[in-house]
Amino acid sequence: MSIGTFHYPQPANEPVLSYAPGSPERAALKKTIATLKKQVIDVPMYIGGKAVRTGKKVAMHPPHERAHVLGHFHAGNKKHAIDAVNAALKAKDAWAAMSWENRAHIFLKAADLLATKYRYHINGTTMLGQSKNAFQAEIDAACELIDFLRFNVHFLSEIYKQQPASAPGMHNRLEWRPLEGFVLAVTPFNFTAIGGNLPTSAAMCGNTVVWKPANTQIYSAQMFMRILKEAGLPDGVINLIYVDGPTIGEVCFSHPDFAGVHFTGSTGVFNNMWKVIGENIPKYKSYPRIVGETGGKDFVMVHKSADVDTVVTALARGAFEFQGQKCSAASRAYLPSNLAPAIKTKLVAAVQSMKMGTVEDFSNFVNAVIDEKSFNNIAKYIDRAKKDKKAKILVGGNYSKKDGFFVEPTVIEVSDPKYVTMCEEIFGPVLTIYTYKAEAFEKTLDLVNSTSKYALTGAIISQDRAAVELATNKLRHAAGNFYINDKPTGAVVGQQPFGGARASGTNDKAGSLINLYRWLSARTIKE
Repeated sequence: MSIGTFHYPQPANEPVLSYAPGSPERAALKKTIATLKKQVIDVPMYIGGKAVRTGKKVAMHPPHERAHVLGHFHAGNKKHAIDAVNAALKAKDAWAAMSWENRAHIFLKAADLLATKYRYHINGTTMLGQSKNAFQAEIDAACELIDFLRFNVHFLSEIYKQQPASAPGMHNRLEWRPLEGFVLAVTPFNFTAIGGNLPTSAAMCGNTVVWKPANTQIYSAQMFMRILKEAGLPDGVINLIYVDGPTIGEVCFSHPDFAGVHFTGSTGVFNNMWKVIGENIPKYKSYPRIVGETGGKDFVMVHKSADVDTVVTALARGAFEFQGQKCSAASRAYLPSNLAPAIKTKLVAAVQSMKMGTVEDFSNFVNAVIDEKSFNNIAKYIDRAKKDKKAKILVGGNYSKKDGFFVEPTVIEVSDPKYVTMCEEIFGPVLTIYTYKAEAFEKTLDLVNSTSKYALTGAIISQDRAAVELATNKLRHAAGNFYINDKPTGAVVGQQPFGGARASGTNDKAGSLINLYRWLSARTIKE
């Protein structure tokens, strides 16, 4: 019986620790990393709350230190996918019936554990498993994931309060039900926070979940799963499995109780998901919710009035933090002819100052790209630019996979605004720049809008207010997250709800109420 209405006020964003030389957090993180590297862990799947080991072990290596073994995960098969679905369905009724305050407190407890006891473990596993430097791990694996958990509790409490009007002689109310069936969460390698948010946001709403992370993110995913279990998450609410994509799709997308998919990954994979789900519509009890955040070819548009140093910072950080492996990373830039020489000179100097190496050396700004497949794809684009008369490499262009998958931050200058590296997603530390005639600003805005199929993030840098307004209006559909005088990365939960449209996804805005509505099914009751 409900004996009170419980309110969860909007939290403050988790403070970002600096890891500066001599700081206690720097010493603690270094100690944790050293401890993690001494261990060779055995990572099971978690199905119905049980640790499942198959004996089919796959080694996990740091991308920056290929010879080192962090541990092994147990790869699953079709049977384990079926078991995970069954476990989710078995747990569903009890989880959906649990009072909101008790569901909420599990996730708030997990956030507290992340902020304190396990902060350096979640950062350390992210640094070693995904080759993120300390600051990039802190803003992702610690702060953003903590924010997702705390803010989503607040957002959901706000949704639950929304109720209809009642006329005389009747009373109307809304129930915010979980979806009927199970939810599949498919998460990427590049953000531990996304890996945690996609299954928990759906679970928070009363759904039970099958969670398939990227193999290259399992090292930090299993850490978060252990934290959820310690926080009191009931068995079967989230089932963590390591099964290949086609198998998980075959099992989940053909099941009558499939209720939705929460996805972050490539546009091609998401398109195929949508196609298969559409073909299977007659099988389902309900129309599934399809929520996806996919690719990006994110732009920085520079006006002739821009401050040069602001531009250089936006490009250097926006393009090369975490080796450009952000769906929001700056990957194409349009420079006005009056500022281009100064911007290029300072940008080259900024890139040349970036140290590259392992994550244990906190002075390294750039680390390794995630795996050999990614490395080879990035190298292919760089090699093409080296041979093409339409392109010139201003800085970088070297790469090596001798010890780790290292690619230098690379800036390519092109004479053709539709050159391949201006149009196609590379997902690595490659920025392509094009210089336009300074007086052709409006015409170039049309070029920016039409060059890419993606529409995730973008930026305008200008000190001319009219130019800012013009760009904001003309590029309205070119980016779901638009930045003025800033880099196009670094969305903060509760401040910049994140997501794009066109080929960049369904724009369901993680980090806001909008996303949570997708995991709820309203029932109107009139009495």
